Amino acid sequence: MAGKKYRAAAEKVDRKRRYPLDEAVALLPEMKISGKSDETIDVAVRLGVNPKHADQMVRGAVVLPHGTGKTKIVLCIARPDKAKEALAAGADFAGGEEYVNKIKDENWFGFDAVVATPDMMGQVGKIGRVLGPRGLMPNPKVGTVTMDVTKAVGELKAGRVEFRVEKAGIVHSPIGKASFETNKIAENLSSFVETLMKLKPSTAKGTYVKSITISSTYGPGIKVDPASITVAK
Repeated sequence: MAGKKYRAAAEKVDRKRRYPLDEAVALLPEMKISGKSDETIDVAVRLGVNPKHADQMVRGAVVLPHGTGKTKIVLCIARPDKAKEALAAGADFAGGEEYVNKIKDENWFGFDAVVATPDMMGQVGKIGRVLGPRGLMPNPKVGTVTMDVTKAVGELKAGRVEFRVEKAGIVHSPIGKASFETNKIAENLSSFVETLMKLKPSTAKGTYVKSITISSTYGPGIKVDPASITVAK
């Protein structure tokens, strides 16, 4: 049944065409395959970089203007004063060594993101081997190792997404839900691409944004013309 629905959706998309942004997002409601869940809308951007070179590793974070449609459960690892501040900012859990031990000893992962203060990174390092593979390790490059826990927690709760380029030169990110108005998905995508543009490595040669494809969780991909996305210079 799903195969039939997928084929029907795929027939509405010209796979060879790069759609202007407004046309591409307008097609998304017709790409919904599952009748039950509010499918996530994802973007895959192929960049003209070679991630094998350290100076071409594109990594960062962006607060999407309309969020992702999912509220993250945030853990802040900090000393008592900063833990209290994090809880006031909306963190779901905040504390020090007791949470490091809970993760290490109980294999507890009841959270989607981790913020840590620099003075606690010695403790966090003890669980780096379990946080890293899950994409949960705090990192100063994306603002999750900071003394400004209020800002970090607030951004994560507001719909901040972290991203990094994969081996094939592709960056993936959620940019909303199928229930979003299409203009909100368009604005989220524009914000995401604008952030990627700001992170263009000086050593990257040729075309930087090679292709952009958006899709729902179970639906076919829709190619977006990069030239149709307006980004601030």
